[in-house]
Amino acid sequence: MAAAEDLWQLADNLLHELQENFQALTEKITLRMEEMGERIDDLEKHVADLMTEAGIDNTDEELRH
Repeated sequence: MAAAEDLWQLADNLLHELQENFQALTEKITLRMEEMGERIDDLEKHVADLMTEAGIDNTDEELRH
């Protein structure tokens, strides 16, 4: 019975480790997506500013298409 208990404990530890790794990866991906969203927002603002400087009439709606 000890071997079965050891196997159960090994499987439980492995699942716990996988869960921790998945959680860390999820947090990292979420952070990267938030950073990317901020960069996109900055890029949209810079494009709008450049269009204004160039005398091109624009709206936020036009920039999203």
